[in-house]
Amino acid sequence: MSTEPPCAVLERLRAVDWYGDWEAADSRSRSRALLMREYMRRAALWARAYGAREEWPFFDITGVIDPAFRPAPEVEAELEDYVAQHVGTPSTARTCRGAVRWAALRERGGVALPDLPDPYEPLLLMYERGGGYSIEEFIDLYGVMIPYGNFESNLNAEPFLTLAPGTLDALDSGAVGRITYYAKTGEECPRNGPRCVLRRRLVGREAETHDEAFTHGLRWEPTEYLRQCELGHDDVGHVQISEREAAAFIESAAEELTDSRRAGGRAARERND
Repeated sequence: MSTEPPCAVLERLRAVDWYGDWEAADSRSRSRALLMREYMRRAALWARAYGAREEWPFFDITGVIDPAFRPAPEVEAELEDYVAQHVGTPSTARTCRGAVRWAALRERGGVALPDLPDPYEPLLLMYERGGGYSIEEFIDLYGVMIPYGNFESNLNAEPFLTLAPGTLDALDSGAVGRITYYAKTGEECPRNGPRCVLRRRLVGREAETHDEAFTHGLRWEPTEYLRQCELGHDDVGHVQISEREAAAFIESAAEELTDSRRAGGRAARERND
């Protein structure tokens, strides 16, 4: 769970471009949708824990946990001034207040909290990747619209736990069209630890097909693997996976590459010594 101080959370909010960069929001629409869905799931978990189902989804969790709590006066004054001048929609304002107040409550300590994931981190990341949202029949993220679902469906949704910026960037990279993900598997490479992850993008009305594999270079590159399988020319297995499973593989691959580079750097320093 995050331990960021409230002033740091407020600075993150100040850096958000709430209304200007529609192009950035559109180019990051896949990650923003995943982050919003993860926020909805986490908010449902916290609402269930504190009997606040009617408050869900865009609410101030601190107000439910400790209604009398207030951040330090200077923090609260800065927060209210910022929200009044820069944050337009009421539900977005509630979550901005909620995120800062949550950080202040965590910083103060002295309150027993359930073992649940940080409620606001996915939403803060979503804001940082292209601004806010508006509420109509759907949740409009200014690049994609996602359905509300209901409390139970969000409560039981598949978790999205891979929040590293590099993973989110990889999911958004070249993500044009209708995308299906696959894991390349085998006897020693099960679904949760595949050889690699692939995606098929169907672009435009003609559904032009683009097949890509996520490579050791941490980028999507063209592949003929899926076409070869369709022609019966490849004996290696593959299964369709969710976008969240693909994200977990991407994050794992990035961590392995980082660890490998660190190990190589240590070995080089030891040789030089």
